[in-house]
Order: sequence, then C-alpha cells, then structure tokens
Amino acid sequence: MTFSPDWGTSTAVALASQMYESRDFGAMPILADALQDAGCDNTDVLDHCRDPGPHVRGCWVVDLVLGKE
Repeated sequence: MTFSPDWGTSTAVALASQMYESRDFGAMPILADALQDAGCDNTDVLDHCRDPGPHVRGCWVVDLVLGKE
C-alpha cells in the first residue's frame, strides 16, 4: 500500500497521533474525512477508517499516517 505524502496533512497527523497515544479510535471516521479532504481516494484506506472496528494501536492506517513501519 502506497501512502501519498499529500494525505499526511497536519489534521490527519494530529488525529492519528491522538488516537495512537490515547488508544481511543473513535475518531477513525473523522480521519477518513480528513484523508479524503487531502485527496485520498484509496477505498481500502477510507473503508477501513469508516469500519466500526474494533480498531487498536497498530492499526495499519494510523501507522501509515504517522510514518510508522
């Protein structure tokens, strides 16, 4: 999965960082909106964010936004 650097806006990074640190992933749908606003059209990414989960630390989308490998 290629993650465009353009998608890593300050809003997306702040949301991902907050969720990662707090382990509260309730803002995943908001992250999807932020990524879409930044030009993300990858349905795997957007659908995953909008899926009710559960989401956990180590979520591949959050890790991509934060630049974790």
